[in-house]
Amino acid sequence: MPTPAPAENIVALIGHTPMIHVTQLDAGPCELFLKMESQNPGGSIKDRIGLSMIEAAERAGQLGGERRHVVEATAGNTGLGLALVAAQKGYRLTLVIPDKMSQEKVFHLKALGAQVVMTRSDVEKGHPSYYQDLAARIAREEGAFYVNQFENPANALAHETGTGPEIDAQLDRRIDAMVCGVGSGGTMTGLSRYFARAQPRCEMVLADPEGSVLAGYVKTGKLGKAGSWLVEGIGEDFLPPILDLTHVKHAYTISDRESLETARLLLSRTGILAGSSSGTLLAAALRYCREQSSPKRVCTLVCDSGNKYLSKMYNDFWMADQGFTDRAPTGDLRDVITRRHADRAVVTVQRSDALLVAYARMKLYDVSQLPVLEDGKIIGILDESDLLLAAVDDVTRFRQSVESAMTTRLRTVDVRTPIRDLLPMFDAGLVPIVTDGDEFVGLVTRIDLINYLRRRVKLHEV
Repeated sequence: MPTPAPAENIVALIGHTPMIHVTQLDAGPCELFLKMESQNPGGSIKDRIGLSMIEAAERAGQLGGERRHVVEATAGNTGLGLALVAAQKGYRLTLVIPDKMSQEKVFHLKALGAQVVMTRSDVEKGHPSYYQDLAARIAREEGAFYVNQFENPANALAHETGTGPEIDAQLDRRIDAMVCGVGSGGTMTGLSRYFARAQPRCEMVLADPEGSVLAGYVKTGKLGKAGSWLVEGIGEDFLPPILDLTHVKHAYTISDRESLETARLLLSRTGILAGSSSGTLLAAALRYCREQSSPKRVCTLVCDSGNKYLSKMYNDFWMADQGFTDRAPTGDLRDVITRRHADRAVVTVQRSDALLVAYARMKLYDVSQLPVLEDGKIIGILDESDLLLAAVDDVTRFRQSVESAMTTRLRTVDVRTPIRDLLPMFDAGLVPIVTDGDEFVGLVTRIDLINYLRRRVKLHEV
């Protein structure tokens, strides 16, 4: 293969992503292929539509000249694609984003120069805080170009004229099924139209998060009531105007847990670091493959890179907080504690460590207090207030030992203490130190208890 010539700019690298034949996962009698859209320069398939929609607006005279402000509602990746293109073309970009998006996406957007407006993710279309309605209002008030990916025909066109032909060529025009999710609807619509024309035997398969209304609509023709889901970028509580589901033959509903666990399995088995929606697509593709009685060639997408989710789905503590990590129940405070000492999950210091070491660990692990351990037993605790009092009059005290500033009057509770008995300690600004006899078990934070109670609500709903 000839080495490509240098690109003129980052936008020129959008598209022409590689394809991988996955053999490390059980695909039944089928061959499973992954189109690596995470290899786009902005890290996702949405780079394609960001470029397509901005260039279509320029051709139509809706953008350019004195009109240089772009506004969009996005679950994150479309915003990244738009930000990438807008930065190269010198446009100002305002993005309205639901508040369930990962911090990595928000940091990435801001670093590209986008203005980010965060809004609620728990409201439906028609509510003034719903992200699409809010973005449309901002665009009207500021006279900006509203991209409106949910109604923009250039969204689907990017996949009909780009992604679809690439997949077809990479698979030697031998494809039996294409598995897609739906966010704005552009990927499903564009690929459906391309394959209906170029490969009419190819079955279109919908992968939908549990809580979204789309899989139910495919199966029954009726829109049910939407729920909530954690997977980012796909699933809807309405039918996007550009969405064409007429070619969809199968639809799978995938839970958050199955999506995230499948993405983590993909990483451990293949080394592919994929995002949460890719886990949904892969889970549906594997189900489809395993249901087949004869060999088929099946393709799905790695929609974006998992590096945007390292603080979430690839964080074991976050998975535990969400209730996605199986632990045998103990019936005591060990069920509440996210980071248990027995699992080597508690960040600690020793009495001889310097206060600078303690400070560095607080910053690195985003904790505000550190147990001081000796021979597996807790002998003190150091929190932010202790550091502040130690250094406020003499910053050189950061070089002194933890022992010089730690608190030794500890408020410990037995592991069998009822949860309600912890509340007065929280009210007093204390962090309960849980012990089992002389052995240190862990700390119970407020967020630990809140997460525990929320998990109980989910179990009750089930």
